[in-house]
Amino acid sequence: MSKSVPSVSVRYAQTGTDQKSNELGMRPMQERAFERRGEQYLLIKSPPASGKSRALMFIALDKLENQGCKQAIVVVPEKSIGASFNNEPLTKFGFWADWYVAPRCNLCNAPGGDSGKVDAVGTFLASSDKVLVCTHATFRFAVDKFGIEVFDDRLIAVDEFHHVSANPENKLGAQLTALIARGSAHIVAMTGSYFRGDAEAVLSPDDEGKFDTVTYTYYEQLNGYRWLKQLDIGYFFYTGPYADDILNVLDPNEKTIIHIPSVNARESTKDKHKEVEHIIDALGEWEGVDEATGFQLVKSATGRVLKIADLVDDTDMGRRNKVLNSLKDPTRKNNRDHVDIIIALGMAKEGFDWIWCEHALTVGYRASLTEIVQIIGRATRDAENKTKARFTNLIAEPDAASDAVAEAVNDTLKAIAASLLMEQVLAPKFDFVPKTASSGPVEGVDYGPNGYDYSQTNVGMSDNPQKPYQIEIKGLITPSSEKAQKACEDDINDIVASFVADRATVAKGIFTPADDLVTEEITQLKMGKVIRDRYPDLDDTDHEAIRQRAVAALNLTQKAAEAVRKLQDDPSQPSANTALIDGVRKFAMDVRELDIDMIDSINPFGEAYSILAKSMSEENLKQVAHIIAGKKASLSIDEARELAGRALRFKADRGRLPSITAADPWERRMAEGIAFLQRKTAEMKHG
Repeated sequence: MSKSVPSVSVRYAQTGTDQKSNELGMRPMQERAFERRGEQYLLIKSPPASGKSRALMFIALDKLENQGCKQAIVVVPEKSIGASFNNEPLTKFGFWADWYVAPRCNLCNAPGGDSGKVDAVGTFLASSDKVLVCTHATFRFAVDKFGIEVFDDRLIAVDEFHHVSANPENKLGAQLTALIARGSAHIVAMTGSYFRGDAEAVLSPDDEGKFDTVTYTYYEQLNGYRWLKQLDIGYFFYTGPYADDILNVLDPNEKTIIHIPSVNARESTKDKHKEVEHIIDALGEWEGVDEATGFQLVKSATGRVLKIADLVDDTDMGRRNKVLNSLKDPTRKNNRDHVDIIIALGMAKEGFDWIWCEHALTVGYRASLTEIVQIIGRATRDAENKTKARFTNLIAEPDAASDAVAEAVNDTLKAIAASLLMEQVLAPKFDFVPKTASSGPVEGVDYGPNGYDYSQTNVGMSDNPQKPYQIEIKGLITPSSEKAQKACEDDINDIVASFVADRATVAKGIFTPADDLVTEEITQLKMGKVIRDRYPDLDDTDHEAIRQRAVAALNLTQKAAEAVRKLQDDPSQPSANTALIDGVRKFAMDVRELDIDMIDSINPFGEAYSILAKSMSEENLKQVAHIIAGKKASLSIDEARELAGRALRFKADRGRLPSITAADPWERRMAEGIAFLQRKTAEMKHG
């Protein structure tokens, strides 16, 4: 197997603030969400394990008691997640009411099919019961049967909201659109990843604009943990059957969830049961099955007996249910020694809670960026003496001689995209401010040992946990509308997710030789299209303001992470949690002045290539580059129009249009865009 090179490695301050509760028993995210409890439509973007389910309980109880809501209906994607909304004695921790779900009203625990559960929803709506928990499917069928109007004056709380889509064919999305249009229900939407793997919008722009957003970042959560201080994320390549090499990245001493590939995946041997057997054989000598839990018992080379939960074996459902029930046993939740390794295929992802998990090991690229974020969330729980966690994505190295090389290249690009997205998600939120002649120091911001410098752009550390870093950028446009300001505040990670999900863009940025790459085609054209598609009703100024901040966030995070990696590669340097801000400051000092043109000229995928070069064989890397080069797409009408628009801004700044013979490749590209449109216009004119 190739050398393991983590693409993301982040250290946190271990402040412990995320685990501290206020006088009402609310952790920081829950307190922030409760402050917005009066909103009719509320979107909570918060990582796994940050307490979204309890935040909903606080908000729902207030809406039932003080805001005129008759009932609350909690909607979850699958039955197992319904346990997150079980009864909670909130008064014990300072709140004024307890969360109670009558047993008949938790339909995730009810036996039988959807028909009976839909009738149970009807019974609930006509009753004096206050809270119902059901699956997305049950809710969809209930809306079909009873109509939209029966949910008037009721709270609909949708967990894992990224399952919803603005696509009319998404039934739940269409029903929520109808509820919003009617305007009589309250909606709380909760998600750890407000983006979809299929690049569809979760909500239409009009509907999304009606939601007030509460954002709690991964950085805030992980920085506020007591125990966990380091998270590593990496994609690593292998050749041959993955089971032969899995112990090169699997440490039996770490609490691990292994997700093996789907039987339809390229990495699969097409026999999932034999793959599990192969992994168990590699771990040690099988000693039988624990009758109480159903766990496999395996004696490792060190003599330690590993307890392995096999969730792949579906030949005996009674046995698998025993294993599942053992993993869910609330009396074992805080027992670190209960289980050592979990092997799964489609399970143990979204909503699965095992606080001791130190390593999420996934074989093959999964269905989407969203799924990767969810899997990583399995390892980011805080637990006593758990100081490090990691996610490993094992991918078959592209082999130019293989018939499946195109699929392998696609998987590689997806893995890189996931890595870039997670680097952005795990970073703190940057507060970008324009550098102008009137700029000066802001109270509460530390600009480093030399203080604020009026003659250049500054990077400062703020005492605001929601925006810990302030970065001045020359030429930064200020958004003019409230919607654009909100997008700059809350949507940057979602924009980056859409941007890196375009594999053609990722391929262009990574594999185009530096001398041939016009970086602005990526940072201005490609990112510009993402912004225009996402916010079609905003004007060009607001589009540009959002685009600038999205590119700045992505590129400065990459530059800072590059500095952090160099720091970690030097054993003489301390690996402090301030390395990220130190990296941003160093980069800012090296360039002397951060301006948007300079930031636009940075290739967002440059650092990804350097990591790829360390983990893939040189020959295969060249072959992949050759394959990508053979797929160059011609200029589209939309891209030519965007280039022409950029050319007009160029003319406004410089008094002339871009020249097709200019030395600057970006100027030439803008001129090519104008020429392309002129040719198309002439062709249409002459038939």
